Parts: sequence; structure tokens; C-alpha cells
Amino acid sequence: MEYLYIKALHIIALVCWMAMLFYLPRLFVYHAQHSDKAEFVEIVKIQEIKLYKYIGMPAMLVTFATGIMMIALNPSILKVADSGMWLHIKLTLVLILFIYHVMCGYFIKKLKNTPHTQNHRFFRIFNEVPTILLIIIVILAVCKPL
Repeated sequence: MEYLYIKALHIIALVCWMAMLFYLPRLFVYHAQHSDKAEFVEIVKIQEIKLYKYIGMPAMLVTFATGIMMIALNPSILKVADSGMWLHIKLTLVLILFIYHVMCGYFIKKLKNTPHTQNHRFFRIFNEVPTILLIIIVILAVCKPL
């Protein structure tokens, strides 16, 4: 029963983390698109850092902690012979999602000092990465095709 509560918390934390990963790059789009409007940009900078530090970071840490707990409670899930490759592929995609998260932190710092780091078109494309990763991760977790 405790496994199911941890799994529920894992899903809740993932939803919060993904919300940040979906919305933060949208703020980057606005930041880059309206870099000539100083007052607007200052408000967006505050939103970016608060979203990253106070929602994204804790949600990511809880997602990782609960994921590790689930594996610790059921270590056989890591054995390819028992569960297939789905978890290994999923964990690789989560690592890519983590790298994306770190890149978001990098862009917050770059946009703070240099508003023309990337143009808004770049951030529009960048914004699609977590959606694609989430779709694949959910399919792997639910369908366990491999």
C-alpha cells in the first residue's frame, strides 16, 4: 500500500514539474519577443525565477525522490528480464528532461543579463521538447511496450 501512495505522490510531483517545464519556456518567448519593454521584462524575470526556484525545483526533487523510492521498494523492476527495457528507456528520457530543466536555469541567467540570447522563435521550438518527452514517458510507463 505504501508503494501506491509513493506512486501517487510521484505523479503529483511530475505534474507540477511538467507545468513548470511547459510554462517557463513560454515566459522565455515573451521575454525575447518584448525585450524592448523594460517594465514588462522585469515582471517576466520575476516570474521566471520564482517559477523555476519555488515550483520547478521542489517538484523535480520530489519526482526524483519518489521515483528512487519506488525502485528501492521494487528493485527487480530494473532487471531487463523481469520488466523489459521500458524503465531503462524511461529513465534515459527523464535524464534528458533533467538536462532540459538545467538548460531552463541557464536561460534564466542569460536572459537576466542579455535579453537577446535567443529569439522568440527559438524558444517556441524549445518549448515543444518537454511535451514530446512527456508523451513518450507516459506511453512507456502505462503501456510498457518493451
